[in-house]
Amino acid sequence: MRSISVLGLSFVSALAVAADLPGSHDLPLVPRLTDAQIVDYRPEVEQERVYPMGSIRKISGQLRFDGQVNARGKLTAITYQLPAERTSTEAFTLAREALQKQGAELLFWCQARDCGESSLWANEVFGNAKLLGADEQQAYLLLRLAAPQDNSLVALYSITRGNRRAYLHVEQFDASAPQGDLLPTSATLLRQLKDTGTLDLPKLSAGPQPAWLNLLSRGLNLDTTMRVSLSGKQAEAWRQALIGQGVLATRMETGDTEATGLHFELLR
Repeated sequence: MRSISVLGLSFVSALAVAADLPGSHDLPLVPRLTDAQIVDYRPEVEQERVYPMGSIRKISGQLRFDGQVNARGKLTAITYQLPAERTSTEAFTLAREALQKQGAELLFWCQARDCGESSLWANEVFGNAKLLGADEQQAYLLLRLAAPQDNSLVALYSITRGNRRAYLHVEQFDASAPQGDLLPTSATLLRQLKDTGTLDLPKLSAGPQPAWLNLLSRGLNLDTTMRVSLSGKQAEAWRQALIGQGVLATRMETGDTEATGLHFELLR
């Protein structure tokens, strides 16, 4: 009986592996949620790619969004179907946290109806009908990888369909030309701070920079009930500059001056 059980387990394991599409494989930097299966795989191909950085909508037959990253390069796309006991949020969070631990920078992050219509993401952006689901059950994230891979972007899109099947779509886009400065949106900075409790900006080791000052002040003022701590050698200079941009002084305090770059922590 023991040998039969072992054979049975081996057979189940083989079926799980065989469930992936032939020739498909994970991206090296993005971990797979346990028991997730690759149900769509599009190997590396060179093309022009547009990634939205805003809620998407369609006006007069044209796709519209507030910002975008547009470049030519090589694209690899993978879609995972998640096991019934796991949620799309779990897979999305696992991938996001793993990429951030490797130094990837968030450029745009939206959730639920803030992203726009799921049908537009599925059909117009990703060209994959498997990703069509409930608007309130979606999340999208665009990240830039850390140097020396900083000409590469990773897009994550998670969705739960009406039949409760959950999916995570992952794309890695390697641009053929340098991407230069790519700044996140103010709402993305706020979402990261509120969701994770921290916001690390290691590149902001110098004094206040106008573009970042504008982004941070707008982000903080999207929620005027939130209080934060700023750390870093230039933390007090940033605090004073943010006050000058209309952020109330009572909402900010300074912390560790030895922190790398500029670090925000949400005060509960």
